[in-house]
Amino acid sequence: MAPHPKPTILKKIEGNPGKRPLNENEPQPLPVEPECPHWLMPEAKAEWKRIAPELLRLGLLTHIDKAALAGYCQAYARWSQAEARLTKRGLLITTQSGYQQQRAEVSIAQRYLAILKSFIAEFGLSPSSRARMVVPGGHRPTEDPEAELEASLTGRSN
Repeated sequence: MAPHPKPTILKKIEGNPGKRPLNENEPQPLPVEPECPHWLMPEAKAEWKRIAPELLRLGLLTHIDKAALAGYCQAYARWSQAEARLTKRGLLITTQSGYQQQRAEVSIAQRYLAILKSFIAEFGLSPSSRARMVVPGGHRPTEDPEAELEASLTGRSN
């Protein structure tokens, strides 16, 4: 299966390392933080609150990304839950016949980590993807991320 194409904004932030023509006609929804779904697990909601502002600041989050971000956050919460149980209970159980067998949480943790990795690639959240990114003005936290984003979209500097 071929990898998914990267969004043009990620290619621009990375400096277009492939030097291929950029899709200037790619749909560009306005960067807006969608509302966090009420049905997310508490840990998923906490992850949403942690990551959404930064994705928005980078221009990588729009109102149509709600499902993808919810999927990432819920997968994060389920992976974290499985890992916490493994930490508490260990990796193995002893069956009635005396054999050692891995707990179900091992498979659950592995499955959700794989799901997480796919969402991480979609949003450009891995350390290697960040190392290739160039954010205008460098990485500097701001008091007013919405004003900074508006300035970057209109070409003005703060």
